[in-house]
Amino acid sequence: MLEEVERWLATRSWSVTDRPLHRVMAAKRSSGQTVSVVLPALNEEETVGDIVAIIRHDLMQQVPLVDEIVVVDSGSTDRTAAVAAAAGARVVHRDAILPRIPAVPGKGEVLWRSLLVTSGDVVCFIDADLRDFSSDFVTGIVGPLLTDPDVDLVKAMYDRPLGGAAGQGGRVTELMARPLLNMHWPQLAGFVQPLGGEYAARRSLLEQLPFPVGYGVELGMLVDALHLVGLDALAQVDVGVRKHRHQDGQALGRMSAAIYRTAQLRLARGHLIRPSLTQFERGEDGFEPRTYSVDTEERPPMAEIAEYAERKVA
Repeated sequence: MLEEVERWLATRSWSVTDRPLHRVMAAKRSSGQTVSVVLPALNEEETVGDIVAIIRHDLMQQVPLVDEIVVVDSGSTDRTAAVAAAAGARVVHRDAILPRIPAVPGKGEVLWRSLLVTSGDVVCFIDADLRDFSSDFVTGIVGPLLTDPDVDLVKAMYDRPLGGAAGQGGRVTELMARPLLNMHWPQLAGFVQPLGGEYAARRSLLEQLPFPVGYGVELGMLVDALHLVGLDALAQVDVGVRKHRHQDGQALGRMSAAIYRTAQLRLARGHLIRPSLTQFERGEDGFEPRTYSVDTEERPPMAEIAEYAERKVA
């Protein structure tokens, strides 16, 4: 491990207990910064309501840490939107945001558009499929941004159990993202959960970053933030244990392809020869190929979007 990374681990890796809530609240009051929480959601009716309710109770009603909770629905066919609204979130459909640019499927697409319908100086992203959710996920990653002006982006780190086995979750991280980062961006090798969906950042940083529209958004954001603001502006906080719905092996393969493609573009900014992935499923006549397109589109930095600039002036 690079000496720089060892130093970073000692100075930019914290626990949620390092910043008690009263200290975080004092920093928020003195700085006047506002906090938005965004949940990207696609068919998460079983979990999204509990997450919203806990954040509202702990961080809006008991203490005013969070100023708004926005659930961006990316085309759910279940009751995700109704459940989220009933729990107290403001629900916005992906297609209603910036309609002049047709939306494409993908998590990164939703996160990018969320910048147009939120107002917080600090934007906190939380996946909508978490179980046994704790508001520590929010306070942990928002805390450093409110208390330390030199920090621009904070990732959550946690244990990820799989099928009752501790530490076996995050398969795409271990098999794809971690090797890529260690080999090509070794400064980022200290991130425990580089692909984790729980992170917070200053709006002033997010609006300058391009957003891969799909699953490559987390890796792309880390790499681009490293180049834009440097390693010392990035941090991570241990928030305990993350429980969520796990995807099957083929879905993980598609996720890995999108992440590799995101890395490839950042390594060379060159032409992607074959932006697709073929996988195999056993059918009546043996193994049958299924080919899926790999996300090849990225959204530009939000600061370049006219509607966003007009909103800031207003």
